[in-house]
Amino acid sequence: MHKGAKIAIGVVAAAVVGAAGLGAYNLVDAVAGDGSTGAHGEPAPLRTGPPTADEIKKTAHDFLAAWESGDTAKAAGLTDNAGAATTALSGYREVAHVEKVSLKPGTPQGAKVPFSVSAEVSYGSQRSTWTYDSSLDVVRGRSTGQALVDWQPAVVHPQLGRGETLRTTAGAPPQVDALDRNGAKLDAKDYPSLASVLPQLRKRFGEKAGGAPGVEVQAVPEAAPGGAADAAAPKTLHVVSKGKPAQLKTTLDAGVQRAAEAAVNLRDDASVVALKASTGEILAVANSKKTEFNTALMGQTAPGSTMKIITSAMLLEAGKASPGKPLPCPKYATYGMRFHNVEESENPGATFAQDFAASCNTAFISLAGQVGDGALAAEARDVFGLGLEWKTGVATFDGSVPAESGAGKAAAMIGQGKVQMSALNVASMSATVRAGSFHQPYVVDPSLDDRQLARAPRALPGGVAEQLRGMMRLTAASGTGARAMSGLGPDTGAKTGSAEVDGQPQPNGWFTAYRGDVAAAAVVPRGGHGGDSAGPIVASVLRAS
Repeated sequence: MHKGAKIAIGVVAAAVVGAAGLGAYNLVDAVAGDGSTGAHGEPAPLRTGPPTADEIKKTAHDFLAAWESGDTAKAAGLTDNAGAATTALSGYREVAHVEKVSLKPGTPQGAKVPFSVSAEVSYGSQRSTWTYDSSLDVVRGRSTGQALVDWQPAVVHPQLGRGETLRTTAGAPPQVDALDRNGAKLDAKDYPSLASVLPQLRKRFGEKAGGAPGVEVQAVPEAAPGGAADAAAPKTLHVVSKGKPAQLKTTLDAGVQRAAEAAVNLRDDASVVALKASTGEILAVANSKKTEFNTALMGQTAPGSTMKIITSAMLLEAGKASPGKPLPCPKYATYGMRFHNVEESENPGATFAQDFAASCNTAFISLAGQVGDGALAAEARDVFGLGLEWKTGVATFDGSVPAESGAGKAAAMIGQGKVQMSALNVASMSATVRAGSFHQPYVVDPSLDDRQLARAPRALPGGVAEQLRGMMRLTAASGTGARAMSGLGPDTGAKTGSAEVDGQPQPNGWFTAYRGDVAAAAVVPRGGHGGDSAGPIVASVLRAS
């Protein structure tokens, strides 16, 4: 099918009104078949009894000739249900897209006349010859005495039943072979986490990648009185074209995807995403739970202390903190409500960088009164691109950081409250720090369909970006991320998170990090400390990158 072509698909209303044996009859008044009148100018009596052999042969011949020539009105007038026949025969041309038809009658078998059909189907740029055999029965019209075709849907095609219609339509989207960034084929058998991703790619990009859907002639249930279609599935009667498969290159990396699959499978419930920080290209997406809902891309849960990446950026930009400036970490802090650290730890002599590396909640809460209610939401949107409309090529949740006041604002600063993220969003946070600016994640190059990627209004100021990288480097080297990041080299940065959930005994474990130009994030629901639960998953993915 041509790119961008739009072809209307209608529905043929097939004739279902009954045969002569059920009392159906032609509603058109007529005199005797030969138009003669009886003695003294009175109409001749109506013919009765079964049609003669000559009548059967002539009626079948005239009906098929009229159908073949496209004279729908004449053909329908030779049936015992002109209305239903008109609808079906018109639809045969207009909705089944039969451009030309050749009909050849066979030898009558009593009142039944078999005939062969050779139909030229034309749908867009696709053409095909459809051949099949059908039959018709000739009966005596009760009101006219004429020999008429006993109208049934099966006259049009023997597999058409009552309540069914004919249509020619494009079938499923074209088959797409998804390729990784290096040309390796990706399929759900080898990469189970892509089972929910690949069908989306097929639907959205199949034709744009050069594929064409198959075209079929189908028998479909006609709409019910309420507008809903019958539950029965359409039957394929003829394949006009099988379609053309396409090859779609993605940004995924088969090696990184394989490592991601293996890493999450060590947990009953875990999700991970890896990105190329400098471009936003998605390298891997994996979930241990293989469902249609892709948690790594669509999850909406509190990100815990990984949010301190954005909070720190806001505080650094506003001059409210700097890495070496003292900022005590008490056991408790109050801002609208009482907050505590994990295991109620404290460090009265800590600096801001040490608070970040140790993931001290109370130090961050102590600064809540020094920033505006909308400051954190603005930083998340304008610098980190969260909440903008991401057009990745597949369905994603794009993050939510609402403006809050009071205790809600304080909770948001440590990734609790109403803040919602997916692993994709948190991976993008690390990527923004590593690159210095937001690059919207995507899995298919936007040039394929001319979509516009989301753009954050501004980048991180150079000095702030460098300070954040230093704080994340400290976390990876000697902070809460050190155990997971051990052996990954100096060009790394990390942030852990533990997000408490009401009624849940263990918090959700989060971990995000970068190594060189690759950033990743993982979440383990009910995993406890992020460094212990999600950290090894991220580290495994970074080692494979």
